[in-house]
Amino acid sequence: SPPLRIIETLSDDQCRQLHALYQQEWWTRGRTLADTRKCVAGSQIRIGLVDGSGSLQGFARVLTDYVFKAIVFDVIVAGDKRGEGLGKTLMSLVLNHEKLRSVKQVELYCLPELSGFYEQLGFSTAVGRVGLMRLDNS
Repeated sequence: SPPLRIIETLSDDQCRQLHALYQQEWWTRGRTLADTRKCVAGSQIRIGLVDGSGSLQGFARVLTDYVFKAIVFDVIVAGDKRGEGLGKTLMSLVLNHEKLRSVKQVELYCLPELSGFYEQLGFSTAVGRVGLMRLDNS
């Protein structure tokens, strides 16, 4: 198959495609299309992988201050494209992004069963005594 193209802005149709991908995952299922549009627009870095017809095959987004912290969210690959290295490609594009290369710490949330994947990319669970806290506004 031809190589995928990298995009940093999603068309409205690609935003709809992302929303459809979100509905396939427990961690994003139930998001509305309006919320999907808003979270994409509110992210400083957006990276999509599209095929020749412009169809979204993978996506990741980042919130950052460009100095101290960058947090990677919503790394997602279309179901029929999994196992082809797209997740690794997305993460490589994020970590090597010109605006993120000098950020001191890149962080993400992941399930224990995905930690091996992220450890291969240099992430670690050794974060000292830091713990996650949450205030749920919903």
